[in-house]
Amino acid sequence: MHVEVNMKKYISFFRLRFSMGLQYRTAAAAGIVTQFFWGAMEILVYKAFYEVDAAAFPMRFEAVVTYIWLQQAFLAVFGAWIMEGEIFDAIRNGNIAYELCRPISIYQMWFSRSVANRTSKALLRCVPILAVAALLPAPYGLRLPASWAHGGLFLLTLLLGLLVIVAFTMLVYITTFYTISPEGVRIFCVSAVEFFAGAVIPLPFFPEKIRYILELLPFASMQNVPLRIYSGSMSGEEMLRAVCLQVFWLIVMVAAGRGLCRRAERRVTVQGG
Repeated sequence: MHVEVNMKKYISFFRLRFSMGLQYRTAAAAGIVTQFFWGAMEILVYKAFYEVDAAAFPMRFEAVVTYIWLQQAFLAVFGAWIMEGEIFDAIRNGNIAYELCRPISIYQMWFSRSVANRTSKALLRCVPILAVAALLPAPYGLRLPASWAHGGLFLLTLLLGLLVIVAFTMLVYITTFYTISPEGVRIFCVSAVEFFAGAVIPLPFFPEKIRYILELLPFASMQNVPLRIYSGSMSGEEMLRAVCLQVFWLIVMVAAGRGLCRRAERRVTVQGG
């Protein structure tokens, strides 16, 4: 009964933040247009390179196109820069004191809010982008997954990738307890995620030895895994290993985040009156 009551609290936080996120339809519409044209621009750049020597690239052009459209459709899920300013402000201006008075876990509350925030933004944007991309002629359109198994595994890894990126951003929030300003850590972490997660260049395009190392890092367990599974760039044991790494990094980062958060709560000092 106690566990059920606790779960209801965080489900309520999720529902409130999710409903709030669905209200920003105008911003979502502007984002859809921006992301569609950005995706088209990226595809044309890759097309120019592939026309020179397609055999020199590790992914087929159709797979790269699918990767880019999925990346744009689910940008709100995996965008490292999508963080809640309210959380940073609450820590810096002392309003965190009100949160500490509530009979809740700050970590779980922030986690559920962050998941809801990303999910609501993605829900408003992904359907129109995927629909338009699917109607485009080959090879510029979104393809179906390589198989039903790839499609099902894509959904599973998409969820795991969402949880991993949220667990990572929770670590960024918590560092604010230990720093004067979170901006430096925030900029560094966003840059690292964007580059090492495959947001700028898909990981297969890196040299083999570097790619092997990058795939072991937590960043690769974010957008890299679901997008490559859907596009057919992963198969067999490689997919199983990638899913296991997603679960591993999720457990590690949640455990680290909860531990740091409990420690910060015990030593937090709020000045002012």
